[in-house]
Amino acid sequence: MFNRIFRPGLVQNSVLLKCATRSRLQVAGHKQSGFLAPRLLHCGRLLQKEVQTSSVKNSYFSERFGKFVRLSIFTTGIIVSSIGISLIGFFLYDATTYKDCDQPQFIEVPKLALNPELGGPENLPILRDNLDAYDSEDKEKLSYRPKLVVLGSGWASVGVLKSLASGEYDVTVVSPQNYFLFTPLLPSAATGTLEVKSLMASIRKLVNEVSGHYLEAKAEKVEFAEKLVKVSQLNPQTGEKRHFYLPYDKLVIAVGSSANTHGVEGLENCSRLKTAEDAITLRRKIKDNLETACLPTTTDEERKKLLSFVVCGGGPTGVEFAAEVFDLLNEDLPKIYPRILRQQVSVHIIQSRSNILNTYDETISEYAMQRFKKDDIDVLTNSRVHKILPDRVIFTQKNAETGEKELKELPFGLCLWSTGVAQNPLAQQVVQDLSVFQRNRRAIETDSHLRVLGTPLGEVYAIGDCATVRTDLAEHAVEFVRQFIVNKHLHPTRSTEIITDDDIKHLSISYDEVQDLARELLRRHPQTREHLYNVEEILPKYDTRNSGCLDFNQITQLLRDVESKATSMPATAQRAHQQGKYIGKKLTKVARSSEIVNVNESPQLISDESAYKAFKYVHLGSLAYIGNSAVFDIPGYSFVGGLIAMYLWRGIYFAQTVSLRTRVLLFMDWLKRGFFGRDILTI
Repeated sequence: MFNRIFRPGLVQNSVLLKCATRSRLQVAGHKQSGFLAPRLLHCGRLLQKEVQTSSVKNSYFSERFGKFVRLSIFTTGIIVSSIGISLIGFFLYDATTYKDCDQPQFIEVPKLALNPELGGPENLPILRDNLDAYDSEDKEKLSYRPKLVVLGSGWASVGVLKSLASGEYDVTVVSPQNYFLFTPLLPSAATGTLEVKSLMASIRKLVNEVSGHYLEAKAEKVEFAEKLVKVSQLNPQTGEKRHFYLPYDKLVIAVGSSANTHGVEGLENCSRLKTAEDAITLRRKIKDNLETACLPTTTDEERKKLLSFVVCGGGPTGVEFAAEVFDLLNEDLPKIYPRILRQQVSVHIIQSRSNILNTYDETISEYAMQRFKKDDIDVLTNSRVHKILPDRVIFTQKNAETGEKELKELPFGLCLWSTGVAQNPLAQQVVQDLSVFQRNRRAIETDSHLRVLGTPLGEVYAIGDCATVRTDLAEHAVEFVRQFIVNKHLHPTRSTEIITDDDIKHLSISYDEVQDLARELLRRHPQTREHLYNVEEILPKYDTRNSGCLDFNQITQLLRDVESKATSMPATAQRAHQQGKYIGKKLTKVARSSEIVNVNESPQLISDESAYKAFKYVHLGSLAYIGNSAVFDIPGYSFVGGLIAMYLWRGIYFAQTVSLRTRVLLFMDWLKRGFFGRDILTI
């Protein structure tokens, strides 16, 4: 009987054993009683219930485990298949990139490209046609379009190329560098976080998008009267410099800037960080210092000097380089170099102001100071460099207690100069040639439409670090009042009268008329928006008689105050890129304009001023990397943070790169740093 009860499920747990034991005892003690049958029936039911429950549980877990196994196999199959298909697709595509020699027997080349005519003030060859002018049907058609010459290959120039519509101009880019460099990430390239080539994009490929031409040469002078650019080219084999002229119909000067020396002696002992060559040089210098510090012949004093990194300048470039150097020495150095080197490493920042990142919000500057203090980066504020020797920096620092300046020196193994910008040689030449119209000796002055002052309107533009926009409101007060108030409000009612400049200086102008003037000035000079947008709120300040009107002197004072408060645009990649995009869109619209106007009795296309509004700089914010964290100074909001902010900083710069190639390379470099650390190997 018991065998029949246990056999169906073959289950022997504690409950079944207890029931079986009790049943045996009851059979032995109550053989003659009628209690045996009901008791056995109760145990049988209990055993059957336990068997059924166990079977259900086993079936449930078996089903779940089976689903998990099937899902794992399916997922693995999908991944393996995807990788296999991707590899097959890659090799199929790669096979299509290899081509047999298919050299045409006849190539048409413009005659003037092979044998350019001589001319210009110095009787030099004039390149009226490029060698590749007939290489494609699009280029051949564009050879009859207006010639647009762009000088430079930086942010401003790339902005022009990216926003200019193809098919409107015969574009030629002139630059000694045949690549665009993503400068905000140069500090990362100098320390091995990124490869320099990951920040470079081919200018020839960018120019090809508008069917243009590229010349690896240097612009030296602009002959505005003849509409020619004097260009020099250095023969790398013989070292001979050759010159020629490049004609233009429209010229964009975007040659950037040079480093500002501030009159400091000994800058030849410093490194810079503006070009790809600078980043490579710094990377090699860091590696050489580390290797020399490991040699047994290096004394302890020499080792400390070799491992002393000094940055002159507390702006974004200097701060980010100091942070990158610290991360390299803190995270990667102990893994592959003797640990004693880490104890003797020092990073210093010499800043003339009371805070680093002084152009950022105050909370950001304070956060950066605290962060560097925590990381043991020495920030020397209120300090000014006087002289730089081959092995040390001589500087003065203001004593916080006494206020007196103390002369100090700081030995270094590497010194980076990263403070200020100076004028490019070509920009200096332009300002000198147009000295009658140019008053700023540090940059090329333009109007609000970015047209170079002193040149025919709509022919020559200057953008980027080499240029600045002149506001000059007070000087043209009479002109503004006549054009926007007299001609609009007063002259129509007194058309028979002649209103002289002296009459204008004795006018009383109502608040409404002043507001009309402010609106017109806003349209022409967008940089005054902050001060003229709500001009009605400040008018009572100048209306000393409470008459509800302003006289000419009061209007002049108002314009002078606005002019002094209107901030000049920063020399940043953001500003240069915005100006480049503005010029590209403007020139496209001008070229597509069909309206004809008479200027000096000769038909011309509609002016760019009529076709497009004045340039308005929009500050989108500033970013800075400060060592496994980042800061964001966005208008109206400031944000600081750790790794999350750093990844956001990376994402923003990742999105701003100009090509898919650079994005792929940046991603691979960041991935490589995570897996293998920074790479400071040099050849």
